[in-house]
Amino acid sequence: MALLNPNMAATFPPPVMEARRWIEGVAFPDDRPLINVSQAAPVDPPPAELRAAMAQFVMEDDAAHLYGPVLGLPELRDQIARDWSAGYGGTIAPEQVAITSGCNQAFAATIATLAAPGDEVILPTPWYFNHKMWLDMGGITSVPLATGASLIPSAEDAARLITPKTRAIALVSPNNPGGVEYPEATLLAFRDLCRAHGIALIVDETYRDFDSRSGAPHPLFQDAGWDETLIQLYSFSKAYRLTGHRVGAMIAHRDRLAEAEKFLDTVSICPNQLGQRAALWGMQNLGPWLAKQRLEILGRAEAIRAGFPVLADKGWQMEGCGAYFAWMAHPFDLPSDALAQRMVAEIGVLCLPGTMFVPEGEARGAKALRIAFANIDRDGIAQLYTRLAALSL
Repeated sequence: MALLNPNMAATFPPPVMEARRWIEGVAFPDDRPLINVSQAAPVDPPPAELRAAMAQFVMEDDAAHLYGPVLGLPELRDQIARDWSAGYGGTIAPEQVAITSGCNQAFAATIATLAAPGDEVILPTPWYFNHKMWLDMGGITSVPLATGASLIPSAEDAARLITPKTRAIALVSPNNPGGVEYPEATLLAFRDLCRAHGIALIVDETYRDFDSRSGAPHPLFQDAGWDETLIQLYSFSKAYRLTGHRVGAMIAHRDRLAEAEKFLDTVSICPNQLGQRAALWGMQNLGPWLAKQRLEILGRAEAIRAGFPVLADKGWQMEGCGAYFAWMAHPFDLPSDALAQRMVAEIGVLCLPGTMFVPEGEARGAKALRIAFANIDRDGIAQLYTRLAALSL
């Protein structure tokens, strides 16, 4: 290959795709099928009533097949603004909402408006690997912010990492990969820190529909000037099982969205039209269904916590659990990237190693595994623990 962008070459392969290659050519017997806890995405299609509505859109709504506004369907932007204003107790206008082709694109568009090559963005570790990859590809430095045993980042620690090149701090809550829910006080402290330094606070709330707390997880939108500092990201993929339709959102200052529009127009022109209509229909009609899904995911998280003693007795540690994820420290001398690959053949479990979520060589990643448990029921969780407990290396 004659030419290659060095920033592209410098980042790592997509972790989920890399892990999928580990199962190529591996036979899993009928009495021990593969348990796949590697990806944080629903494997079931949208509920039948939503699929029926989508079929109607396909057949009857001609506009669903055409280009639409770059920043998204006005009706969907308006619905988000109204629901978010009510849910967070703040004031959000439709002009402060943009629809994107998934939450990853919302992050990419956000960074495109904030940072240039050579700039810096602070990411708590363990970090969400696609955030790190996008920064790498843009020539933007990811500054790791280590977290302690709780996996909750400290604004005080972050303050020591800010330089004249810092453009933003990016948080994910509930967290991917750690599963932890950031306390209100933590988010407010980061808001105050970012405001004091004139940098952006990016809060990715992809998993907010599965937060275990009742009510709003934070009051950030209640601040009259929230959009001078805060940029919130969201995904419809998890809530309504619309992973293949790529619908996300970016909530920010209208002037920033005007800049993001330039990026979005050159990348996708407009978000998926069918997916946007499905997201809007889901918001308007699937509240009770989503509430049940939330309780199911919370129940699976509780099953993960309740079953853990069988591993604790063998030296494992649970460092975080919530939303779709558990972050577990293993007791073996083997680094987690090697361990995860051996687990495929030896116990029929596919998960992602902690090394995929931390800077290269960081010891914490070598001792950890991320378990994405949202797609296995309670019986599957029990079987997962039986297999993990059987590991003897």
